[in-house]
Amino acid sequence: MRILLLTPQRPYPPHQGTTLRNFNLIKELTKRHQVCVLSFLDPDQDPDKPGPLPQLCEWLETVPVPQRSTAVRLRQLLLTTRPDMSWRLWSPHFADLLRHRLSQESFDVVQIEGIEMAPYLPVVQAVQPRPLVVYDAHNAEWILQERAFLADLKSPARWPAAVYSWIQRHRLRRYEARLLEQVDHTIAMSAPDMVALRDVNPRAAITVIPNGVDLEAYSNFRGQPIHYDLVFTGKMDFRPNVDAMLWFGRHVLPLIQAERPGVTVAIVGRRPHPRLDVLRQLPGVTITGYVPDVRPYIAGATVYIAPLRVGGGTRLKLLEAMTMGKPIVSTTVGAEGFPVVNGQELLLADTPEAFARAVLDLLDNPTRRLQLGRAGQAFARANYGWDSLIPHMEKIYAELQRQKS
Repeated sequence: MRILLLTPQRPYPPHQGTTLRNFNLIKELTKRHQVCVLSFLDPDQDPDKPGPLPQLCEWLETVPVPQRSTAVRLRQLLLTTRPDMSWRLWSPHFADLLRHRLSQESFDVVQIEGIEMAPYLPVVQAVQPRPLVVYDAHNAEWILQERAFLADLKSPARWPAAVYSWIQRHRLRRYEARLLEQVDHTIAMSAPDMVALRDVNPRAAITVIPNGVDLEAYSNFRGQPIHYDLVFTGKMDFRPNVDAMLWFGRHVLPLIQAERPGVTVAIVGRRPHPRLDVLRQLPGVTITGYVPDVRPYIAGATVYIAPLRVGGGTRLKLLEAMTMGKPIVSTTVGAEGFPVVNGQELLLADTPEAFARAVLDLLDNPTRRLQLGRAGQAFARANYGWDSLIPHMEKIYAELQRQKS
């Protein structure tokens, strides 16, 4: 088939959830199909370093991420009923390029990668004959905003953010319901995400295809580890990641340090939000900012932590840590979407006291760390290799094409 992917960031370098998913989709799909990519280019992505994408894709075209002034964003928030996320990557230039490509070339499938690309659906729908449209829902976005609202509601200083999330939650429910109605098929990251999407549109055709991991790249890492007791990785201007590490730093880390004053923590990921600056003053805490490769930090971790209270889908960060054989302590929300058993593939803890105790027990018990790490690694290898996940997506394409004909 000939497939066009619309992506919110150029899928290289694959350093965080969206780019990791999209890069691996491309790498696997191009083994059997022709893939074209129209994408936005983040300011920190070098336009001259697209990696292997030009060799993998029939063509790759990028547009700089549009800049929204505070005044424009405020006007969109107050004078429209669309959710904020649907405005973030709106670009008339991108729409014109997409319109031109669709008028000059035919595609069997156009795949929309995430809700930020959904505003371009009308451009695709205007094409005759219209290609099949698949929406790859990176999250059930309304449930993320609901969880953010509930988390922020607990702190008076965060009440303005809670109001924002409450408004966005309602707008997203309406927007996602319409979107699911208009596309031919929706892909959800997890069973809980599918339930949340079905809640807004019970008629929607949805299939769960979770995130995967490059088993070879993470299982066979031979680089030099960078050692810290505790490691967290992620895009550090992403609200769920910011909330996770603030909660950990304020409420969990002091309990750990009461018993282990010298414990070290690495928060690894690009674009650290200014809200995280309060953690820089804490003993033993390092905020790295951008790193070219997260694997040395995961490899050097004694325990990998995922103290997430907000979010959805399936966390690529957990799969990466599992594949590298690392013991994990996560909240229930952090591990949501994975059919794991507490105490078997990882440890689950949702209160500061329980999370701190789980971390301390693992730091004190090398044998237990090894057991959990091996079980998690076997779980990831058996279920989350991209080469075994992409055929499920291809079955969706084939079935849609059969129905169309």
